[in-house]
Amino acid sequence: MSEAMTTDLYEVTMAMSYLREGMTGPATFSLFVRDLPAERGFLVAAGLESALDYLSGLHVGPEDVSAFAAALHRPPRDLEPLLGLRFTGSVRAVPEGRIVLAGEPLLEVTAPLPQAQLVETYVLNQVSHQTMIASKAARCVLAAAGHPVVDFSLRRTHGVQAGFQSARLGAMTGFAGTSNVAAATSLGLPAVGTMAHSYVEAFQDEEEAFRAFARTHPGPVTFLVDTYDTEEGVRVAARVLKDLNRGPGCAVRLDSGDLGALAVRTRNLLDEAGLTDVRITASGGLDEYAVDDLVRSGAPVDVYAVGTRVGVSADAPYLDSAYKMVEYEGRPVMKLSSAKVTAPGRKQVFRRTGGADVIGLADERPPSDCVPLLETVMRNGQRTSSGPTLRECRERFTADVAALPPSARRIRTPVPPRATASGELGTLTERVRRRITERTWAPAARRAVSARPGAGS
Repeated sequence: MSEAMTTDLYEVTMAMSYLREGMTGPATFSLFVRDLPAERGFLVAAGLESALDYLSGLHVGPEDVSAFAAALHRPPRDLEPLLGLRFTGSVRAVPEGRIVLAGEPLLEVTAPLPQAQLVETYVLNQVSHQTMIASKAARCVLAAAGHPVVDFSLRRTHGVQAGFQSARLGAMTGFAGTSNVAAATSLGLPAVGTMAHSYVEAFQDEEEAFRAFARTHPGPVTFLVDTYDTEEGVRVAARVLKDLNRGPGCAVRLDSGDLGALAVRTRNLLDEAGLTDVRITASGGLDEYAVDDLVRSGAPVDVYAVGTRVGVSADAPYLDSAYKMVEYEGRPVMKLSSAKVTAPGRKQVFRRTGGADVIGLADERPPSDCVPLLETVMRNGQRTSSGPTLRECRERFTADVAALPPSARRIRTPVPPRATASGELGTLTERVRRRITERTWAPAARRAVSARPGAGS
């Protein structure tokens, strides 16, 4: 199925109307998150590379026109004005890996109005989902306080594409590896994995299972020790590792129960067996909250494997994101709906070290000691560069998250910083609001006056 038809129907109906009315002037749409989810002190910008891949390859072909026509119960010839449409516009965006806050544009699309409208659904989908997952992964890294975190999410993410994205976004925010072989191969990440309980159950007992596994894998191995009785499983694993003279690089994995208490007992048993170099990996329903609890309790866990709850961002599975027009043919526009007011004009985010971000207009002079976040990443429908490496994204993330106030980095009850509007943006907002108000309510007021009994007599 063509990506061009991966869109909401109303994008097609609007694009068709714009074309019929000759409304093909340049329009700017801004993508932003109105409010952060609960228990979030920041977001990590992500999904831009997927969005740019889509935009640079967009082409409405005959099969797309046929699909649009069928959906609208119209003959294909009625949809032919869309045939051959490509994205020819520009994109300014916050690079992946940077910290962003509520109200700040993650990207702005400027293109002929039908194009800018038609791409809304796909772009919003990619940026919203990946920013949500990256932000969850980032909090796991913070909670682990320097301990390695690895991605085990593929089996339960909402589709294999989402699983690939989770692995990539985990690596972008500091994960040490992934169980996803395709992602590890494609992205150059360390592939990690152990064994399942079913492997142990297939043998007569744990010792037979562990010895068989070690025969197949002569290097460092990780034994899953909680299929039956965890402490006995640790004793068996220790015996096998000692018999085979395995130690450094090997590990045991705890996947259920009171992980903190079991980690303490496991560490003691391994140390008593002289296996001080054997590590403990914890898994099983972990997210940043569980990891934070284990780290704060002093549990001797060496590696945290996070899966389902992170891969679907279980506690905050969506973002209050929006893609709104802010300018058409040089005319700033805004929305005045209750609780969903938008700010007009093309924008820029100015970041000041140690101070609040400032959301201003794209062409205004940056405040002193500020760095603009949005960069031109696409022009005339083509990327301006080949895109950053994962390492570059990770370096951005590391620098930005270190600059956040400690209260924003907290796992529980974080306090997100609030961006402020520049004076120029505030002035423009009031001017556009006044213009819309006068245009919308003044005629209605005149009609109401003229309708009164005796009016004009």
